[in-house]
Order: sequence, then structure tokens, then C-alpha cells
Amino acid sequence: MAGLLDSIDQRTKLAGHNRLELLLFKLDELQSFGINVFKVQEVIHCPQLTRIPQANPVVCGVANMRGKTISVIDLAAAVGKPELQNKEDRFVIITEYNRVVQGFLVYAVERIVNVNWENIHAPPRGAGLVSYLTAVTRIDEQLIEILDVEKILSEIVGIEDVVSETVRDEHEDEMAQPIKPGKILVADDSAIARKQIKKTLDQINQECLIAKDGAEALEMLQEFAEKGTLYQEVSMVISDVEMPEMDGYTLTTEIRKDPRMCELYVMLHTSLSGVFNQAMVRQVGANNFIAKFNPDELATGVFEALEATKALGQ
Repeated sequence: MAGLLDSIDQRTKLAGHNRLELLLFKLDELQSFGINVFKVQEVIHCPQLTRIPQANPVVCGVANMRGKTISVIDLAAAVGKPELQNKEDRFVIITEYNRVVQGFLVYAVERIVNVNWENIHAPPRGAGLVSYLTAVTRIDEQLIEILDVEKILSEIVGIEDVVSETVRDEHEDEMAQPIKPGKILVADDSAIARKQIKKTLDQINQECLIAKDGAEALEMLQEFAEKGTLYQEVSMVISDVEMPEMDGYTLTTEIRKDPRMCELYVMLHTSLSGVFNQAMVRQVGANNFIAKFNPDELATGVFEALEATKALGQ
């Protein structure tokens, strides 16, 4: 797996054209799963693990890697499958989600594939792990399931979703009287992420509209634009990057191409690498990027965005 994250320039171009690369892996001998390569730091054979007393049962233990202590989660057990056996023969995918580095123990690692987001769809109802899936796709006639890692991590380690008194006190006036008309359009394919964002916005007295992917968000914006009510209905857009049908980069590009909505403020809000996203923010024309998930930073970013667009007369 050496060189797994090479050719970053090529992958940046892929992301900018509604494409991504998936690392395929298995949690048992049958079903294949996928994870965005940009969330993967490296893949290694399972190292020696040290059990932590009273840790969540799906946490296999911790490992020391390059001077850092990293928790390793049995991904199969985390989604309700049998615990992986013979761990020394298995692989650990080292990832970074929501600013935290962790390892996911998997049965086997297969290969990297290039996929168009248009060919990635919401999971069908009744799928075995549907509550843990954000999307599915087919590669070489094989079904590939994409896990909602944010949901998995929230169940294991929890995520802080309360806006601090300090931030609320600083923006007391804005919370009492909306800065500008319209609701905030939130586009995110993760149910847990949508819940977290909505809770944050509720705490700062900001109403929101919800879209489950970029295509649905764009359709909503186009409908408002057709009626001539876009800037009265929508104050700004908060968009995830990784979403089926249409990713956040492509959504932003489409917004900027349409003269009826090109001045709309777009904030990208994602668990992907911050360094990578700063480059993509400039490339696709987004106004800002905030890494998931910090309720204070999100709330502050929203107030700054609304104030900035008000000053520009949008």
C-alpha cells in the first residue's frame, strides 16, 4: 500500500469534476465497501494492539504509530457484524475524520477505483446496513456500500454539538433579530451530520432547509431562482463535499455558473483534509471552508457569512 496517496494533483482534478477515488475493502468474505481515498492516510497490517479498560467494545485497542497513539476500531463490529477474528492477519486503514485520526480494522483491502458521483446513489430501503450507509454504487457489476463513518464515530466517541455561551453572548443581537431574510440551505448526505448542523443552527436562531445531496440542493435553488425569490428564500448554503449524485464542489461550480444565483454565499463543511479543501475552495469559487465538526466554529462562520452578504447588499 506504499504510495497510496501519491498523485494528489490528479485527484484534485477528479474531485473538481464530480469524481472521486474509492479505496475498496471488505468486512467479511462477501460484501465490499468503499472509503474516499482523501480520508486515508495509510493502510497497514494490523499492529500489536493494547486494550484499554472500559473502552467501547468495538474499540480493539490502541497502537503506537510514528510516535502517536491511535485508537483502532473494529469496523465490522461497529456496524453490527461479528467481531473480526485473527486480527494479526487483518488490515488497519488509518483515516482522518472530523479532525481526529483513527484506525479502522477491516477484513481485507482490495484496490482503488475511480468513480463518478453521478453513479453513486442513496442506499435502497431495506438494505441490511441501511442505517449505517450514506450511498451505494456498482463497480464491475459488484455492489459497493459506502458507510456513514460520521454516524459510526458519533455512536462510539460522541460529538459535541452545543454552541457555547460565549459565542451566543457575542452574537446576542443577531440571534434576536435575523441579519437577513431567508433560510440556510444545508446539503449533506449523512443523517447524523444533518442533525448536528440543524441543532447548531437552532441554537443560534437560524432556520434551515435540508437537502440530502448536491443534486437535490441545486434543484431547490433552481426552483427559487425560477420564481425570482432565491435571495428571499435562501440566505446562504452550507454544503458537505462527499455526496451521492452531485458532490459539494460540483454544486458550488453550478451555483457560480448560473447568473441567477452566482452571488449566493457557499460554505463547504466537510470532514475531508483541510489542506486539500483550501485549494478546492479557491478552484470552485466557494466562499469559505470549515472542517467538521465544531459547533462554535460553524455558528461563528454562519454569522460572519450573513454579515458579509448583508454588507454587499445580497
